[in-house]
Amino acid sequence: MEPTARQVRIAKLLFWVIPLLWIVNSMIARRAPGVITPHVLAFGRWLLASAILAWVARHELWQQRQELRQPALRYLALGACGMWICGAAVYFAGQSTSLMNISLIYAASPVMITLGSVLWLGESFSAPKAMGVVAALAGVVHVVVQGDWMRLSTLQFVQGDLWIVAAAAAWAAYSLLQKHWPSPLGSTAQLAAITAGGVVVLFPFALWEMLHGEPELGVQALSMVVAAALVPGICAYWIYGWTQKVLGAGAVAMTLYLGPLYAAVVAWLLLNESLGLHHLVGGVLILSGVALVMSGRKAAP
Repeated sequence: MEPTARQVRIAKLLFWVIPLLWIVNSMIARRAPGVITPHVLAFGRWLLASAILAWVARHELWQQRQELRQPALRYLALGACGMWICGAAVYFAGQSTSLMNISLIYAASPVMITLGSVLWLGESFSAPKAMGVVAALAGVVHVVVQGDWMRLSTLQFVQGDLWIVAAAAAWAAYSLLQKHWPSPLGSTAQLAAITAGGVVVLFPFALWEMLHGEPELGVQALSMVVAAALVPGICAYWIYGWTQKVLGAGAVAMTLYLGPLYAAVVAWLLLNESLGLHHLVGGVLILSGVALVMSGRKAAP
C-alpha cells in the first residue's frame, strides 16, 4: 500500500529530527567509560525501552500473538543487528578510536543500505539519487577532515575501528531486513518485538560484564540507561522505522550523513566550539545530496 501525501510530508519532516536523537547516544557513549560497561548499558537501554513499548502496544501484541511465534527468529536477528551489534559496538569503539574515524567509517552505512535497497529490494536508483549519495558522502568527509582532505592520509586505524565497521554493516542489515521482512504489526508493536529480541541476545553478554566488570552501577549509570532508552532508543528507532516504511530504506539512510553536520552545530551552540568554512561547504554538500535523494519519493493521492 502506497503512503499518502500526508504521510510523506510528515515522514520528510521527521527525517530531519532523527540525527538530533542519535547525537544523544553519541554524548552518552563519550561519558560511559568508567561509569557503565558497554553491554550493560545496551542491555539496560533496550530492556527499559522494550518494557515501555510492550506496554503501549500490549493489545496489538496479544491479538497478534500467534503470528509472532512463527517469525520469532527474525526478531532475534533484527535485535542482534540493531540492538546488540549497533548498541554495544559504538560504546566499545569510543574506548579506543577517534571521533573522526567513527564518523568516516559509519558514513559507509548509508552507501551499503542504498546499494542493498537497489540490488536486493529492487528500489529505484536514479542518476539524481546517485549524485545525492556521492555529494552527501563528500560533505561528511569534508566536515570530518575540516576541509583538509590530505588528513585522510594520516588516519591510523585501531581496534575500535573494527567495532564501527561491524556497527555500520549491522545497521545496514537491520534497515534492509526490516524492508525484506514486512510485518503485519504497527510500528510500535514491531519495534517492541524487535527490542525484545535484542534483549534476549544481549542478556548473556551483559550478565558476563556484570559478574566480571567494573564499575558497579550507580545513579549516573542508571540515568544514562534511562536517557539512552527514551531518546536514541524509543524515539529514534520508532521514527526511523516508520519513515523507512514511507520513504524507503535508501532514502532514510541519508539521516546518517546529517550526523556530523548536526554535531558541529550542537557543539557550536552548547560547547562554544567555533564553526569554520569547512562546516559551511560540507553542510551545503550534505544538504544538497539529501535533497536530491529525497526529491524523487512519490506519494499516493
